[in-house]
Amino acid sequence: MKTEIELKQLVKEKYSEIALQSKDLNAASCCGAGGCSTEVYNIMTDDYSDLEGYQPIADLGLGCGLPTQFAKIKEGDVVIDLGSGAGNDCFIARKEVGPTGKVIGIDFTEAMIQKARTNAEKIGYTNIEFRQGDIEQMPVNDNVADVIVSNCVLNLVPNKSNVIKEIYRVLKPGAHFSISDIVLVGELPNVLQEAAEMYAGCVSGAIQKQEYLNLITQNGFSNITIQKEKMIHVPDDILLNYVTKTELEQFRNSGIGIFSITVYAEKPEVKSCCGPNCCN
Repeated sequence: MKTEIELKQLVKEKYSEIALQSKDLNAASCCGAGGCSTEVYNIMTDDYSDLEGYQPIADLGLGCGLPTQFAKIKEGDVVIDLGSGAGNDCFIARKEVGPTGKVIGIDFTEAMIQKARTNAEKIGYTNIEFRQGDIEQMPVNDNVADVIVSNCVLNLVPNKSNVIKEIYRVLKPGAHFSISDIVLVGELPNVLQEAAEMYAGCVSGAIQKQEYLNLITQNGFSNITIQKEKMIHVPDDILLNYVTKTELEQFRNSGIGIFSITVYAEKPEVKSCCGPNCCN
């Protein structure tokens, strides 16, 4: 089994390559993973093109949701995007925060940071900043963000609890996050797990949905809500290389599978002293 350091290095190498790939190649699978199918569709991605602020040059087709659509971003907010890639969600958020707000994108990969900075310069945005860093140790001070967003990134991180702790640290009291990610429901048969991981690279780091939600609760967040959920459909012609038609039909009807969820949660407000004895 690979160590956390080795897994992170694999992610860095992979996403350095992805930064140079086309959106069509990335969106044909998930997280830039390879795979061929006669079914034509995007396995994970949602369509951003109707959202205000969308910039096609920054869309690499790597997401699994639309967290900025659900993030309740207001004008003047400070928004941080974890795993900001080429800047896609940052540019959507920038439209919401307006000229008085600020957007900070954090990414592990130098090639992605350079691509995002180039895109921001082309568009002419000045209140967006891209910082290279590990989201388990964010290059951001405490209590900075009004909103944190992330799109199909935590599933790539070996220690998800560390990231959630960092999200809690960086959010202001009373602030919130909206994160889209990949989770599992039920135990996938081994052959299907292997097929899914081959076709959709980010499945390999996904954990059970309830475990994911439990980590958020255990790290102090409240008002946890699933804002959107969809099953990820790995094509039949891929899976039939590994199972029979009968086994595939049983799997499709089982409710077990790979899901994209968008999760909202809040960092609680600091309780104020409101009576003559409450501070004793």
